[in-house]
Amino acid sequence: LGSPAHLTTMLASRQLAHTQAASRAACIAPQRAAFAVRPNRRGACVVVAAGQVSTNDFKTGLNVEIEGVPWKVIEFLHVKPGKGSAFVRSKLKNYLTGGVVEKTFRAGEMLGVPDLAKREAQFTYPDADTYVFMDQESYEETRLKRDDEWAGFLKEGAVCSLLFFNGKVISVEPPSFVELEVKECPPNVKGNTASGGGTKPATLETGAVVQVPLFVDAGMKIKVDTRTGTYLSKA
Repeated sequence: LGSPAHLTTMLASRQLAHTQAASRAACIAPQRAAFAVRPNRRGACVVVAAGQVSTNDFKTGLNVEIEGVPWKVIEFLHVKPGKGSAFVRSKLKNYLTGGVVEKTFRAGEMLGVPDLAKREAQFTYPDADTYVFMDQESYEETRLKRDDEWAGFLKEGAVCSLLFFNGKVISVEPPSFVELEVKECPPNVKGNTASGGGTKPATLETGAVVQVPLFVDAGMKIKVDTRTGTYLSKA
């Protein structure tokens, strides 16, 4: 049967394998729960637990569930009229169809938060209007139709997160911050400095267009917040 030390090592290895298998299964079909967190080590999934959120806490990028469908908050505006109750105007994106709609909610109205799972993957290459990703743990390949919302911030080789809902990949989350080269923008005007005001549109190497300070010129590398699509600084 072997020494006690050998048996202990063997049992620990089996337990680790069982834990890893359970983690992979949870990524594909996460269970609805009030609270669930998976180990966030490299290659493992992170389960975003279901719950509720108030419309008073809306923010760009927030995920909500309405009638069993996951949505992403694109824009929102809190309105307090002189008469009547406060409300929230919002623009939401349907993760399943890609459609964008405008919805109005009562201030403080509670909405569901969808059970989502994230797995690390690497963007390997584009194939026409399809983007190909490789799972960082299983090396399985996933193909998704290009969506400018996330594709505009991904370079080949970038590590990102695939977002799962009911076992199906529904979207991609690029890194929160990326450094990209400016390919096209109106020329810099002599005298413009980092502290000067004003912005201009710049097309990045990935095709995304962001507003940048007037001193930025083609060929520069800049740091961008992908959650808001805004310029942060020179890279």
